[in-house]
Amino acid sequence: MNVILFGATGMVGQGVLIECLRDSGVTSVLCIGRNPVGRRDLKLRDLLLPDPGDLSSATSDLSGFDACFFCLGVSAAGMSEQQYRRLTYDLTLGAARTLAELNPGMTFIYVSGVGTDSSEHGRVMWARVKGATENALLKLPFKAAFMFRPGMIQPVHGVTSRTRFYRVFYAITGPLIPLLRRLFPNQVSTTERIGRAMLVAAKRGAPKTILEPPDIEALAELAK
Repeated sequence: MNVILFGATGMVGQGVLIECLRDSGVTSVLCIGRNPVGRRDLKLRDLLLPDPGDLSSATSDLSGFDACFFCLGVSAAGMSEQQYRRLTYDLTLGAARTLAELNPGMTFIYVSGVGTDSSEHGRVMWARVKGATENALLKLPFKAAFMFRPGMIQPVHGVTSRTRFYRVFYAITGPLIPLLRRLFPNQVSTTERIGRAMLVAAKRGAPKTILEPPDIEALAELAK
């Protein structure tokens, strides 16, 4: 399986990249972003673009892929809805439309989050925009598309967040997360399990197009 990965330097993307490189069924991983991932592996190649949503200059490198894991995202804190929509909906759909045209047999997996608003009319701005993004992706002519909505995530295997707020949050709450996982096993996941669940969905499909935390955990179990 040949994979494209967006957001490989983010917390979820780092976890997905680790699992892709570990998986013998993954032949190659093309990481698309503004910066190199800083990791060396025979499977791995970076494609650096100033705007990851505009793939027009790289179409010759983007055919022959079986799956895309889109883990790229930004915090909505301090942003207007217009700004956040440009960096979320517009960027994601710009990339996805190109990939759907070049790889109609591709499975596209998008990471949003718990609380995403599929109605697109709720009060929470980020949830409306994420919901609109999910809805638009599900209409594209991919072989399959799955929307992952993880809840609380425990970073493992050296994965860290690039966002200072989240680094501080995990430094403070880190000792409690394993306990929360034991108490709420279907609500708290790890970067490893999310990566494994995404690989299962890409290879075998999933029972739903929108996957909440318990659904993600159930998929992760199938990777054992």
